[in-house]
Amino acid sequence: MRRSIDDLPITELPPGVEDDVPVSWAVAICDDYDDTAPRVVLTVEEIGRAGTGLVAHLSPEHARRLRTALRDALVEVGEKAD
Repeated sequence: MRRSIDDLPITELPPGVEDDVPVSWAVAICDDYDDTAPRVVLTVEEIGRAGTGLVAHLSPEHARRLRTALRDALVEVGEKAD
């Protein structure tokens, strides 16, 4: 099973950032592994270069750790924690 959850091309770079390229991220779930365990799949790639990005196959434990890191980063920049 593979199912897309969300994706977003990020074309607006912050002012002063000139050496980065616009990227797209996508989150999906997949259980097409030998152990059939479901994983969260995170893909980050340059816009216009589909299939050349990095793909992380995250266990539930690693996905939760990433979620916590993103939440903590949002708090650091002044956003309210959910």
